[in-house]
Amino acid sequence: MKLVNKHIVITGGTTGIGFQLAKHLLEAGNKVLVVDCSEQNINEALKKEPSLQTLQADLSNPEERVELVGKLEEVFPEYDVFVNNAGIQRWINLQNADKDWSFYHQELAINFEAPMHLSMLTLNHLLTKKEAAIVNVSSGLVINPGAWVPLYTSGKTGLHGFTEALRLQLQDTAVDVFEIFPPAVNTELGGSTEHAYGVAVDEFIPAVLAQIEADQFHVTYGTSKEQFNASKEVNQQTTQNTWEMFKENPTFLNA
Repeated sequence: MKLVNKHIVITGGTTGIGFQLAKHLLEAGNKVLVVDCSEQNINEALKKEPSLQTLQADLSNPEERVELVGKLEEVFPEYDVFVNNAGIQRWINLQNADKDWSFYHQELAINFEAPMHLSMLTLNHLLTKKEAAIVNVSSGLVINPGAWVPLYTSGKTGLHGFTEALRLQLQDTAVDVFEIFPPAVNTELGGSTEHAYGVAVDEFIPAVLAQIEADQFHVTYGTSKEQFNASKEVNQQTTQNTWEMFKENPTFLNA
């Protein structure tokens, strides 16, 4: 999978990991279209990278997902790589979970339902290509569950299971299926300061692209690489140790 002269769609591609992916892929000689629900985010991304193509869509809405794929056939019909990157993360104390279900469902809809639905909607198109890929961005929390972000963890875990099944079903086709397991990366996911301790995006993205080009279908980095290769017992202890760091955090307790 050489990421040169490709036509690449990235959901959530105007900020964070998605935007840095778009930037690096543009620099490598690809055409890139990014999708975001925020007009402001789209405009800011275009100021930084005017050669981006963009579409606006609320991926929590299944009807807008269908409309998005229809628009892609019109404005970006040569796409051969689809990156399901869009995601939201909320700290949720389940003992305080008194909001309407629609609030909680939104996180599941964006993190799990949308990438699953979009993979299915784009599959027939991608199967017509000589070389194509679906890239799903899950999380290191698939390996070591994050109790402070229970719906994010659940959605990404569901996405992991779907990605494994999809890869098996497509193993005799020209569509490769990759899964990226980011560690904590210094972006605004979950709030402007929640991941300030994470690895630098400019350090993470080149490592991701190198692994995809080497046909490593499970893409890891830093702590997520350590987790992916650790024993079940080690990961269970790591999960518990990490929870001990969060469970008395005032932000979590009041979430």
